[in-house]
Amino acid sequence: MLPIPSEKPQFLLAAPSSGSGKTTLTLGLLRALARRGLVVQPFKCGPDYLDTHHHTQAAGRPSLNLDLFMASVGHAQATYAHYTAPADVAVVEGVMGLFDGADRMRGSAADVAEQLGIPVILVVDARAMAYSVAPLLFGFKNFYPGIRLVGAIFNFVNTATHYHFLREACEDVGVEPLGYLPNNQEFIIPSRHLGLSIDTAIQYEAIVEALADALPHTVDLDRLLAATRTAAPVAAPLLLPAPVGPAPRRRLAVARDAAFTFTYHQNLVALAALGEITYFSPLADAALPAGTDFLYLPGGYPELFAGALSANAPMRASIAAYCAGGGATYAECGGLMYLGQQLLDAQGQAFAMAGVLPCTTSMAPAQMTLGYRSVAYNGLTIKGHEFHYSSLTDHGLTPAPAAITNAKGAAVPVQLYRQGNVWASYVHLYWGENPAFAEQLLVLATPGAPP
Repeated sequence: MLPIPSEKPQFLLAAPSSGSGKTTLTLGLLRALARRGLVVQPFKCGPDYLDTHHHTQAAGRPSLNLDLFMASVGHAQATYAHYTAPADVAVVEGVMGLFDGADRMRGSAADVAEQLGIPVILVVDARAMAYSVAPLLFGFKNFYPGIRLVGAIFNFVNTATHYHFLREACEDVGVEPLGYLPNNQEFIIPSRHLGLSIDTAIQYEAIVEALADALPHTVDLDRLLAATRTAAPVAAPLLLPAPVGPAPRRRLAVARDAAFTFTYHQNLVALAALGEITYFSPLADAALPAGTDFLYLPGGYPELFAGALSANAPMRASIAAYCAGGGATYAECGGLMYLGQQLLDAQGQAFAMAGVLPCTTSMAPAQMTLGYRSVAYNGLTIKGHEFHYSSLTDHGLTPAPAAITNAKGAAVPVQLYRQGNVWASYVHLYWGENPAFAEQLLVLATPGAPP
């Protein structure tokens, strides 16, 4: 007789559309469940690195991205299984609307739920809806048989009477009503660009605590956990290709502070396979970590901290000297902005940056560029995501011979630039499945490598 697989609560929180409040609800659930003494493992569908930042704070465990464009299905499944194994409950936050993918529903939250075999809870903005939610729920439940929609939680509900109508709609279409979140201004986290803001002035902890206080009164957490019990995935180690470069362990410096927060946790895990990571702050530290062999400047909000970054002249000089000396560097988006000559804020005020790259970036006027990217460079193809409001206004950057396309294979204007041993781009690359890209830069930066 085959053994009965163990079960644990696992679910994906999705919504009919963006703006339904699923991230706010996710944060409250993560904290409310953690308060029960449960080990709660958060995940995020798609390329978002803002929501994972908040998940981590709310749950006390690193949140992982599950993206079926940037990585393979096998990698997403292995990541989910590896991090879910020691947890009591796994919570996956969807992206955009439930079926919104890079190409129809490919890579959507529904796609992720199907590949992981976990049930879906629909988060519905009910502020202007009552029994009419019934056909909406019916459609989302029956549109695609590959997923299992088991329950609904309603957001922006005005009164208990309002919820009564919503509950009746659920019962009539066979979707379990699990509760609601009241329409309360204290629960609103301000947004910046396409995600929740990470502005340090906002009292996130107080908001998350308020959400966790309120949820048990209107959401049936016991039923949520019971209704989503699913066979636990078989735990497996994360398998990364063995490094092909020189055996000695490298010293890897990664910028991490309030100005540079846009990192994928899996990228850092993969990077650690190449050497020892030391985190440093371009805002607060005076110099790069001693003996740095590879510098990674991820994205973030350098425009919000332009004055402080500019004022830290010793760090700017340290990074400039490292790059001028041939130090291997990858700078993406906010990192590219920091390595430029100047950064112009939304008011047009100029701030001196590290002065490594011959470019100026500007937030004025703000122009959004957004989309998946596939980068083919030096025999390697790696996926990523471009998302920024700044632009290059004056530059003499030299493009590397890379072919960059969008999710449908069409060429896009964004470039991968190279100056000496510094590579920079607006694309946030995902190498969590394979650290070969970062390793390749280290190899290309060695003396005698091709220019």
